[in-house]
Amino acid sequence: MFNRHIEHGLLDVVEEIGVGIAAFSPLQQGLLTNRYLSGVPQSSRAAGSSSSLDERQVQDPDYQSRVRGLSQIAHDRGQSLAQLALAWALRHQQVSTLLVGASSVSQLEQNIATLENLEITDEELIRIDEFAVDGTAR
Repeated sequence: MFNRHIEHGLLDVVEEIGVGIAAFSPLQQGLLTNRYLSGVPQSSRAAGSSSSLDERQVQDPDYQSRVRGLSQIAHDRGQSLAQLALAWALRHQQVSTLLVGASSVSQLEQNIATLENLEITDEELIRIDEFAVDGTAR
């Protein structure tokens, strides 16, 4: 949702040639979950020195505002933010695979539950676009 470069022509090309896209890290390494809304947990990727996430990014007020807005949309849909992000990524027929890094069976089950509510209305897409801005993730 914060890295939308495939929407600038790539989706059209893959549709034309008849292949699918495997989208990696559709949850932005956990940024598109509620995990970081109250700071950086010590057990998180952002707390580790080997992560491409950093505490400044997680605590950035713009990021926090965007995630809170998306989280409210997800809540209104009866989903978690992660489920909304996965449904949003799957809305393009060209996206055939999502590569998620679930770290527990519970996370995997929650991700699979996304399939119970994939439909995103035009009104929801308009609301999502207020917060899901290309280039927000660094």
